[in-house]
Amino acid sequence: MYRILTVVLACLGMAGALAIDTYLPSMPAIGRDFGVGPVAVQQTLSVFLFCFAFMMLFYGTLSDSFGRRRVILVALAIYTLASVGAAFAPSFGFLLACRALQGLSAGAGSVIGQAIVQDRLKGAEAQKMMSNIMMVFGLAPAIAPILGGWLHVHFGWRSTFWFLAAFGTLLIVLTLRLLPESLPVEKRQPFHPATIAANYLKVLRNPQFLLLSLSVGMSFGGLSLYIGSAANFVMVILGLPETAFAWMFIPLIGGMVLGSAWGGKRAAHMAAGRLKWIGFGTMLVAAVLNIGYNALFPAAIPWAVLPLAIYTFGLAVAMPAVQMTALGLFPDNRGLASSMLGFIQMMSFALVSGLVAPVLFDSAFKLACGVGVGLVLSFGAWRASKLA
Repeated sequence: MYRILTVVLACLGMAGALAIDTYLPSMPAIGRDFGVGPVAVQQTLSVFLFCFAFMMLFYGTLSDSFGRRRVILVALAIYTLASVGAAFAPSFGFLLACRALQGLSAGAGSVIGQAIVQDRLKGAEAQKMMSNIMMVFGLAPAIAPILGGWLHVHFGWRSTFWFLAAFGTLLIVLTLRLLPESLPVEKRQPFHPATIAANYLKVLRNPQFLLLSLSVGMSFGGLSLYIGSAANFVMVILGLPETAFAWMFIPLIGGMVLGSAWGGKRAAHMAAGRLKWIGFGTMLVAAVLNIGYNALFPAAIPWAVLPLAIYTFGLAVAMPAVQMTALGLFPDNRGLASSMLGFIQMMSFALVSGLVAPVLFDSAFKLACGVGVGLVLSFGAWRASKLA
């Protein structure tokens, strides 16, 4: 049952990752099809991410009141219908609207999944499952752009959204058959605006939680910077075709999968604080290598992407422990705390990919420096949380 739950929760988390990464190889073609420029096409990603982040504020609270399973199923139905709409999109504005709906619905699995882990497990076991979920989840960003490039070349960009619709349908079936409700009725929070507002204020007034959440968001900022710049980085800086996104995403996500596997095995035998130090130290090595290489040499395969694998290895070692520390501060409001953590993380992702990436994606050196700045901010927030 433990393995089945891990796989189901990881698959639910993949909904957002697949909606972000599968269509990246098609972005230039979407611009040509609708007669819009690259900055406009970039908004199909930014709109998705901002809606994704915004709705994360509410999924945890809704699941605390109405149950985990019901909220996930409603969100998956909207996600599937929005994907069908995007596949049929007659105009760029219609596509943007469908991307917004996808964003509003795609985050339910990842937010509520964290709450489900906390419902069922405690301490090192919860941290181990979070690491295992991250390891399985990591397959999505690695496979998605490769699959998206293949679909685009053979069937056109609309086929990527048909794939997302099929995946949404599969998730509905998995949830109905394999995901039992983890929050009994007697433990649910009343759905009263005053009570909900008071709970949000309680979380927002906790400086340790906010700093830990910012640490997670800033560390993932390096990942979001490269994902937001993927089309430009792969096809312009590296000069590779639409089918070559594997050169970036396999190192990027491969490091995360390996780091999750390594960290998950050691969660029961190694203090969480030590795992955090190892993870941040690994990310620092990666950031220094990345900046140094791009300062001295023109970006080329494989050297331009190897530091990314090292960075995400460290990220996957450190972040589950940081996340568990943050969520553990509110044992009676796990869904709400998970929502706030997810919101801050995804808002950081959206701001970096939507605002920072377009400024930096013309240079591999600028991208490397951007990752370094995000790491410094993440480490600073983590250390400050110790004093809060």
